Amino acid sequence: MLHKFLLSLNLMMLLMTTSGGDFAAAQAPAQPNFVLIFFDDLGYGDFHCFNPDTVPTPNIDAVCKSGTRFTDFYVSQAVCTASRASLLSGSYANRVGLEGALNHTSRTGINPDEELLPELLQEAGYRTGMFGKWHLGNPDLFNPIDHGFQTWYGIPYSNDNTRYHPVLADEMPPLPMFEDRKVIEHDMDQRLFTKRLTERSVDFIAGTHDQPFFLYLPHVMPHVPIFASESFEGRSGRGLYADVLTELDWSVGQIMQALRDADCLDNTFIVITSDNGPFLSYGSHAGNNGGLREGKLTTFEGGVRVPMIASWPNHIPADSTCNDVISSMDLLPTFCKLASARLPSHAIDGIDRTGVFVGQSRQIEDREPLYFYSGNELQAVRSGHWKLHFAHEYLTVNGETRDDGKPASWGQLQPQSIEQSGVGGIASRHGYRVAQQALALYDLSTDPSESNNRAAEFPEIVEQLIKDSQSIRDELGDAITGQKGSAVRAVGRK
Repeated sequence: MLHKFLLSLNLMMLLMTTSGGDFAAAQAPAQPNFVLIFFDDLGYGDFHCFNPDTVPTPNIDAVCKSGTRFTDFYVSQAVCTASRASLLSGSYANRVGLEGALNHTSRTGINPDEELLPELLQEAGYRTGMFGKWHLGNPDLFNPIDHGFQTWYGIPYSNDNTRYHPVLADEMPPLPMFEDRKVIEHDMDQRLFTKRLTERSVDFIAGTHDQPFFLYLPHVMPHVPIFASESFEGRSGRGLYADVLTELDWSVGQIMQALRDADCLDNTFIVITSDNGPFLSYGSHAGNNGGLREGKLTTFEGGVRVPMIASWPNHIPADSTCNDVISSMDLLPTFCKLASARLPSHAIDGIDRTGVFVGQSRQIEDREPLYFYSGNELQAVRSGHWKLHFAHEYLTVNGETRDDGKPASWGQLQPQSIEQSGVGGIASRHGYRVAQQALALYDLSTDPSESNNRAAEFPEIVEQLIKDSQSIRDELGDAITGQKGSAVRAVGRK
């Protein structure tokens, strides 16, 4: 009790020192609720408040208006499993052995010894619920119920590992739908994913009374194959992908209404973001990268920089924009600080960013560098407004994209090139080819599309970033240089 009192007192003092008069008298509760909405393969330009040319998203825009739009929010890897591993562990995916993406054949998953965000919050008195895609190991050994979630309704891996796969449907087994530990359905109608996950989330909020809660809603959409329910199909007038976004926006509206109905909106910290950038090889069935370079499966901005909105009435500044560099790994220590929960006993890479969220710190240079891996290759590092790419192979769309939900023309990838790309056999299935990136330095403050190499102009910055990156190679390794990491923890194995 004394620890919780001191936390509440410290946070109140922090809020009193923030910029902006609205925060001077804010009284922060010791344990706010947390709602984390995690879209799948959503592009940087898919929120209307980030890109006015996209389909209207009025409910997401309303959350943005009530909170802050974070323009420089990053995931650690631009692929499903690795991104989720970092989000829930507060660590680089490579530190916990889960680089890349798992599928229905995978025999590895999150190690039971890892202490994930829901475990820490549950220990601190929170009710925890997850409704959507897990993707941290197949549930017979790696079930989310064994990793801090008291209830789960969703799927164990991506929705293309099923008979709905755009090109490999005949090779895929039935997709299981879980309720906690039990498979309750196979190959459900994917048009109903958004609707059902939203309804379960609303019920979870309504069923929480005097206990703080953590709601994790990792939506299945808009990962291919994309579907909208009957009520939303054709509704946007701008194609199926826009219909899917329209329904996801509806989902956000339902969550917000549920929070109002439960009279807990003012005590709820809400984050809306994506696991990585868009799956560009799927053409009209893929998201919008908002003018950033490339998308999913790459370490360019279009792959690892994602839209993020955070709202917490009277605490997070309303109708505001922040360009501080924040990582999804930072959410765990930030939430734990606000919840008076302990941090994991293992080393983590995330940083408590409470000050940034409540408007105290708005300095882009105030954090240590962020490192970007593709698989087990260290490909890039960002420090301040500078981003250095080491020479590496990357995946880019192979030829013209299509409008029928199929990937771009098949690439002629050799097994060695696929392995070196850091994303395994996924490349050849999804219409990509291997391209070469030379050593390059980009000034993201003026060149977010990473098109103007400034390395020759600023050799001292290149040298410093190369030097800075050696520490992470020592800890996590780097396949490009052949270095083994000394601080990689064991992955979970069946």
